[in-house]
Amino acid sequence: MRIEQHPILDYKKGKKIFFYYNDQKLYGYEGDTIAAALHDNGINVYRITSKGRKRGFFCAIGKCSSCLMVVDDIPNIKTCITPLKSGMKIETQKGKGVYR
Repeated sequence: MRIEQHPILDYKKGKKIFFYYNDQKLYGYEGDTIAAALHDNGINVYRITSKGRKRGFFCAIGKCSSCLMVVDDIPNIKTCITPLKSGMKIETQKGKGVYR
């Protein structure tokens, strides 16, 4: 599902790194955003609202709240603009996201 070509943007694949999504070890590439790595792994639900509605990739520029997730135990991280780092712990956010 990785975007390989675009008429305007240049996609460079960085070094392969691992991260955890809901305790499952997955792989992505340095330089990608969290949302891009999740999309590349076939994951399209990033959070579930307090009313039970599923949300995922929408604006991809950090202006909406569809891609909010819990990253390294911090809720409400905009994954469409946050770079992926090796070893990150990423979790589906449920509701408004509460600090632990």
